[in-house]
Amino acid sequence: MLRVLCGGGGRFFRPALSPVPLRRPPRRGIPQQPPPAVPPAVGRWLLACSGAVAGAVVLGGVTRLTESGLSMVDWHLVKEMKPPRTQQEWEAEFQKYQQFPEFKILNHDMTLTEFKFIWYMEYSHRMWGRVVGLAYILPAAYFWRKGWLSRPMKGRVLALCGLVCFQGLLGWYMVKSGLEEKPDSYDIPRVSQYRLAAHLGSALVLYAASLWTGLSLLLPRHQVQSGAFVAGLDAGLVYNSFPKMGDRWIPDDLLAFSPTLRNIFENPTTVQFDHRILGTASVTAVTALYLFSRKISLPHRTRMAVTSLLAVAWVQVLSFFLATCSQRCGHSRAEPPPFPQVGLGISTLLLYVPTPLAATHQSGSLALLSVALWLMSELRRMPK
Repeated sequence: MLRVLCGGGGRFFRPALSPVPLRRPPRRGIPQQPPPAVPPAVGRWLLACSGAVAGAVVLGGVTRLTESGLSMVDWHLVKEMKPPRTQQEWEAEFQKYQQFPEFKILNHDMTLTEFKFIWYMEYSHRMWGRVVGLAYILPAAYFWRKGWLSRPMKGRVLALCGLVCFQGLLGWYMVKSGLEEKPDSYDIPRVSQYRLAAHLGSALVLYAASLWTGLSLLLPRHQVQSGAFVAGLDAGLVYNSFPKMGDRWIPDDLLAFSPTLRNIFENPTTVQFDHRILGTASVTAVTALYLFSRKISLPHRTRMAVTSLLAVAWVQVLSFFLATCSQRCGHSRAEPPPFPQVGLGISTLLLYVPTPLAATHQSGSLALLSVALWLMSELRRMPK
């Protein structure tokens, strides 16, 4: 062993050795795993819920078109689930309806049999809404308990369940606006177009969020709101001609209300004019998108989504020619021809808003929204 003599003290020192870093032994144990993926059953559930919401939107539109929405004049979460059975119960229900403006002004000569029809229409809409609520809440509780929901998915599911409950309360808030007495008004009783637009808008948000989340879970990686104001103001019954409104491109009463801002939400002419412009702009945008997509390379499923979007938009345009032909061939307004979103809207106008065609027009808007969401989901998965 090497020794070094230092000074005169006769002391020997061992030279300092450079420290050697010590390596920690590898930690033994189970390696961390990524968070488990949400099972496909959750995605299928959300797609089924979006379909149930779409059914509620269509049924609500039919209820509105048949003027049935004000037939049930009170709201009980459980009590009203049992419809009247006996003659006395029906007469009592009819007497409650007779106390409100719609009967006094519009339906004063309505019979009990006619009342039963509109009552069952509104009853069906409300019961379907309860089915939708249960379709969200019960499976959500089951999936939560089973641990099938990731932390982000729990937040989304809670938001969806909260929105479906809010939708039911908003529906009753809308109906109440049509039951209020208005002594200074002799207009036909109807619900507030603002509340109707909010009710429809929240349903579309619920539908779109459910469909988008479901598609996001299941697909592997690689204008409608304007129509609510048209329905709320019965704007589809004015200017039943296309492309002109009457004999003019821009009608004289487009800005008849004061202040000017009121026309956008309360003037039936302006609301219908805006709806026409939005529909035409939507078809133009979809067509431009399709033509642009032809110049770039897209995955097969993405190209199929673009083509489907174009088809859904233009099938309504083509139906315009069928509607024109049906009028020339003598089809009655009460029984419109059975043709397959702009053209369908035009047909609805030309035939003075028949209930089957108007309901199909609203369903077409949901189909267009669905395909647009599908396309967005596909584009989101494309490599940047």
